Amino acid sequence: MLMVKTRIGPSDIAGIGLFAEEDIPTGTVTWRFMRDFDRLLTERDIDRLPEPARSNILDHTYLDAASGVFVLCADNARFMNHADEPNTAGVHEPGAIEGYDIAVRDIRAGEEMTCDYRTFDAHVAQKLGGK
Repeated sequence: MLMVKTRIGPSDIAGIGLFAEEDIPTGTVTWRFMRDFDRLLTERDIDRLPEPARSNILDHTYLDAASGVFVLCADNARFMNHADEPNTAGVHEPGAIEGYDIAVRDIRAGEEMTCDYRTFDAHVAQKLGGK
């Protein structure tokens, strides 16, 4: 669940992106997994969906490698794009799906918020095309 004010809009990175609607200082918690808000899906849950729902879900979830569970952010956090040098980073205890993201540097209002998919998504190759 996003913990800061944001909006979605056109992104130079990939179609639609997530943008800060306020200045966000370094160290601010920007997103937190909320079990009653965000969705956890198994591969079976996703396989039961018809196309194009299945492809859409896979495009907007991340796969937690340790649990084999897909995490769907229920808000616009699912539109956060990858960057090799992101302005947010995840803080997760080993083996726990639950975690949170923080700003790793000051983020200005209007700036696109980014994360590094390689650090948390076991399906990163499909999203980044082998990058």
